[in-house]
Amino acid sequence: MKHFTLDAHMTAAIGGAFYPTGHSLVMFPNAEDANRVGHALIDSCGFAGDEVYLIPPATVLAEIAPTVKDADALLPSAGTDGATVRAYTKLAREGHTALLVKTKDAAAAVRLMEAVRKAPYSIAQRYRTLVIEDL
Repeated sequence: MKHFTLDAHMTAAIGGAFYPTGHSLVMFPNAEDANRVGHALIDSCGFAGDEVYLIPPATVLAEIAPTVKDADALLPSAGTDGATVRAYTKLAREGHTALLVKTKDAAAAVRLMEAVRKAPYSIAQRYRTLVIEDL
């Protein structure tokens, strides 16, 4: 699994909110479950190690949460990117751990969720161009 560092390609062009197109973010109440699922994705589900990020709650709060503080300042968001980040922030404050996984197509998202559903999870979202999809 890769170490997560927020970079420009993971934010929306307008407003700058977290929006990692081509990826899915799943949060788990238990860090051990997130770690186990992350390793299963790499070991037996066809994902490469550099396609899976384990994101501890402190990192969600430090790097992802701040992307919405000014996202709606000029104009309200037409989408749900800000509200989605606020949901991640709430869960991170409760101690939930995230996995960010590259899901370039629907088949990858299906493989992801087959592994994810083996553990309790709190939220799962797939980021496509102009669409945030509930998984």
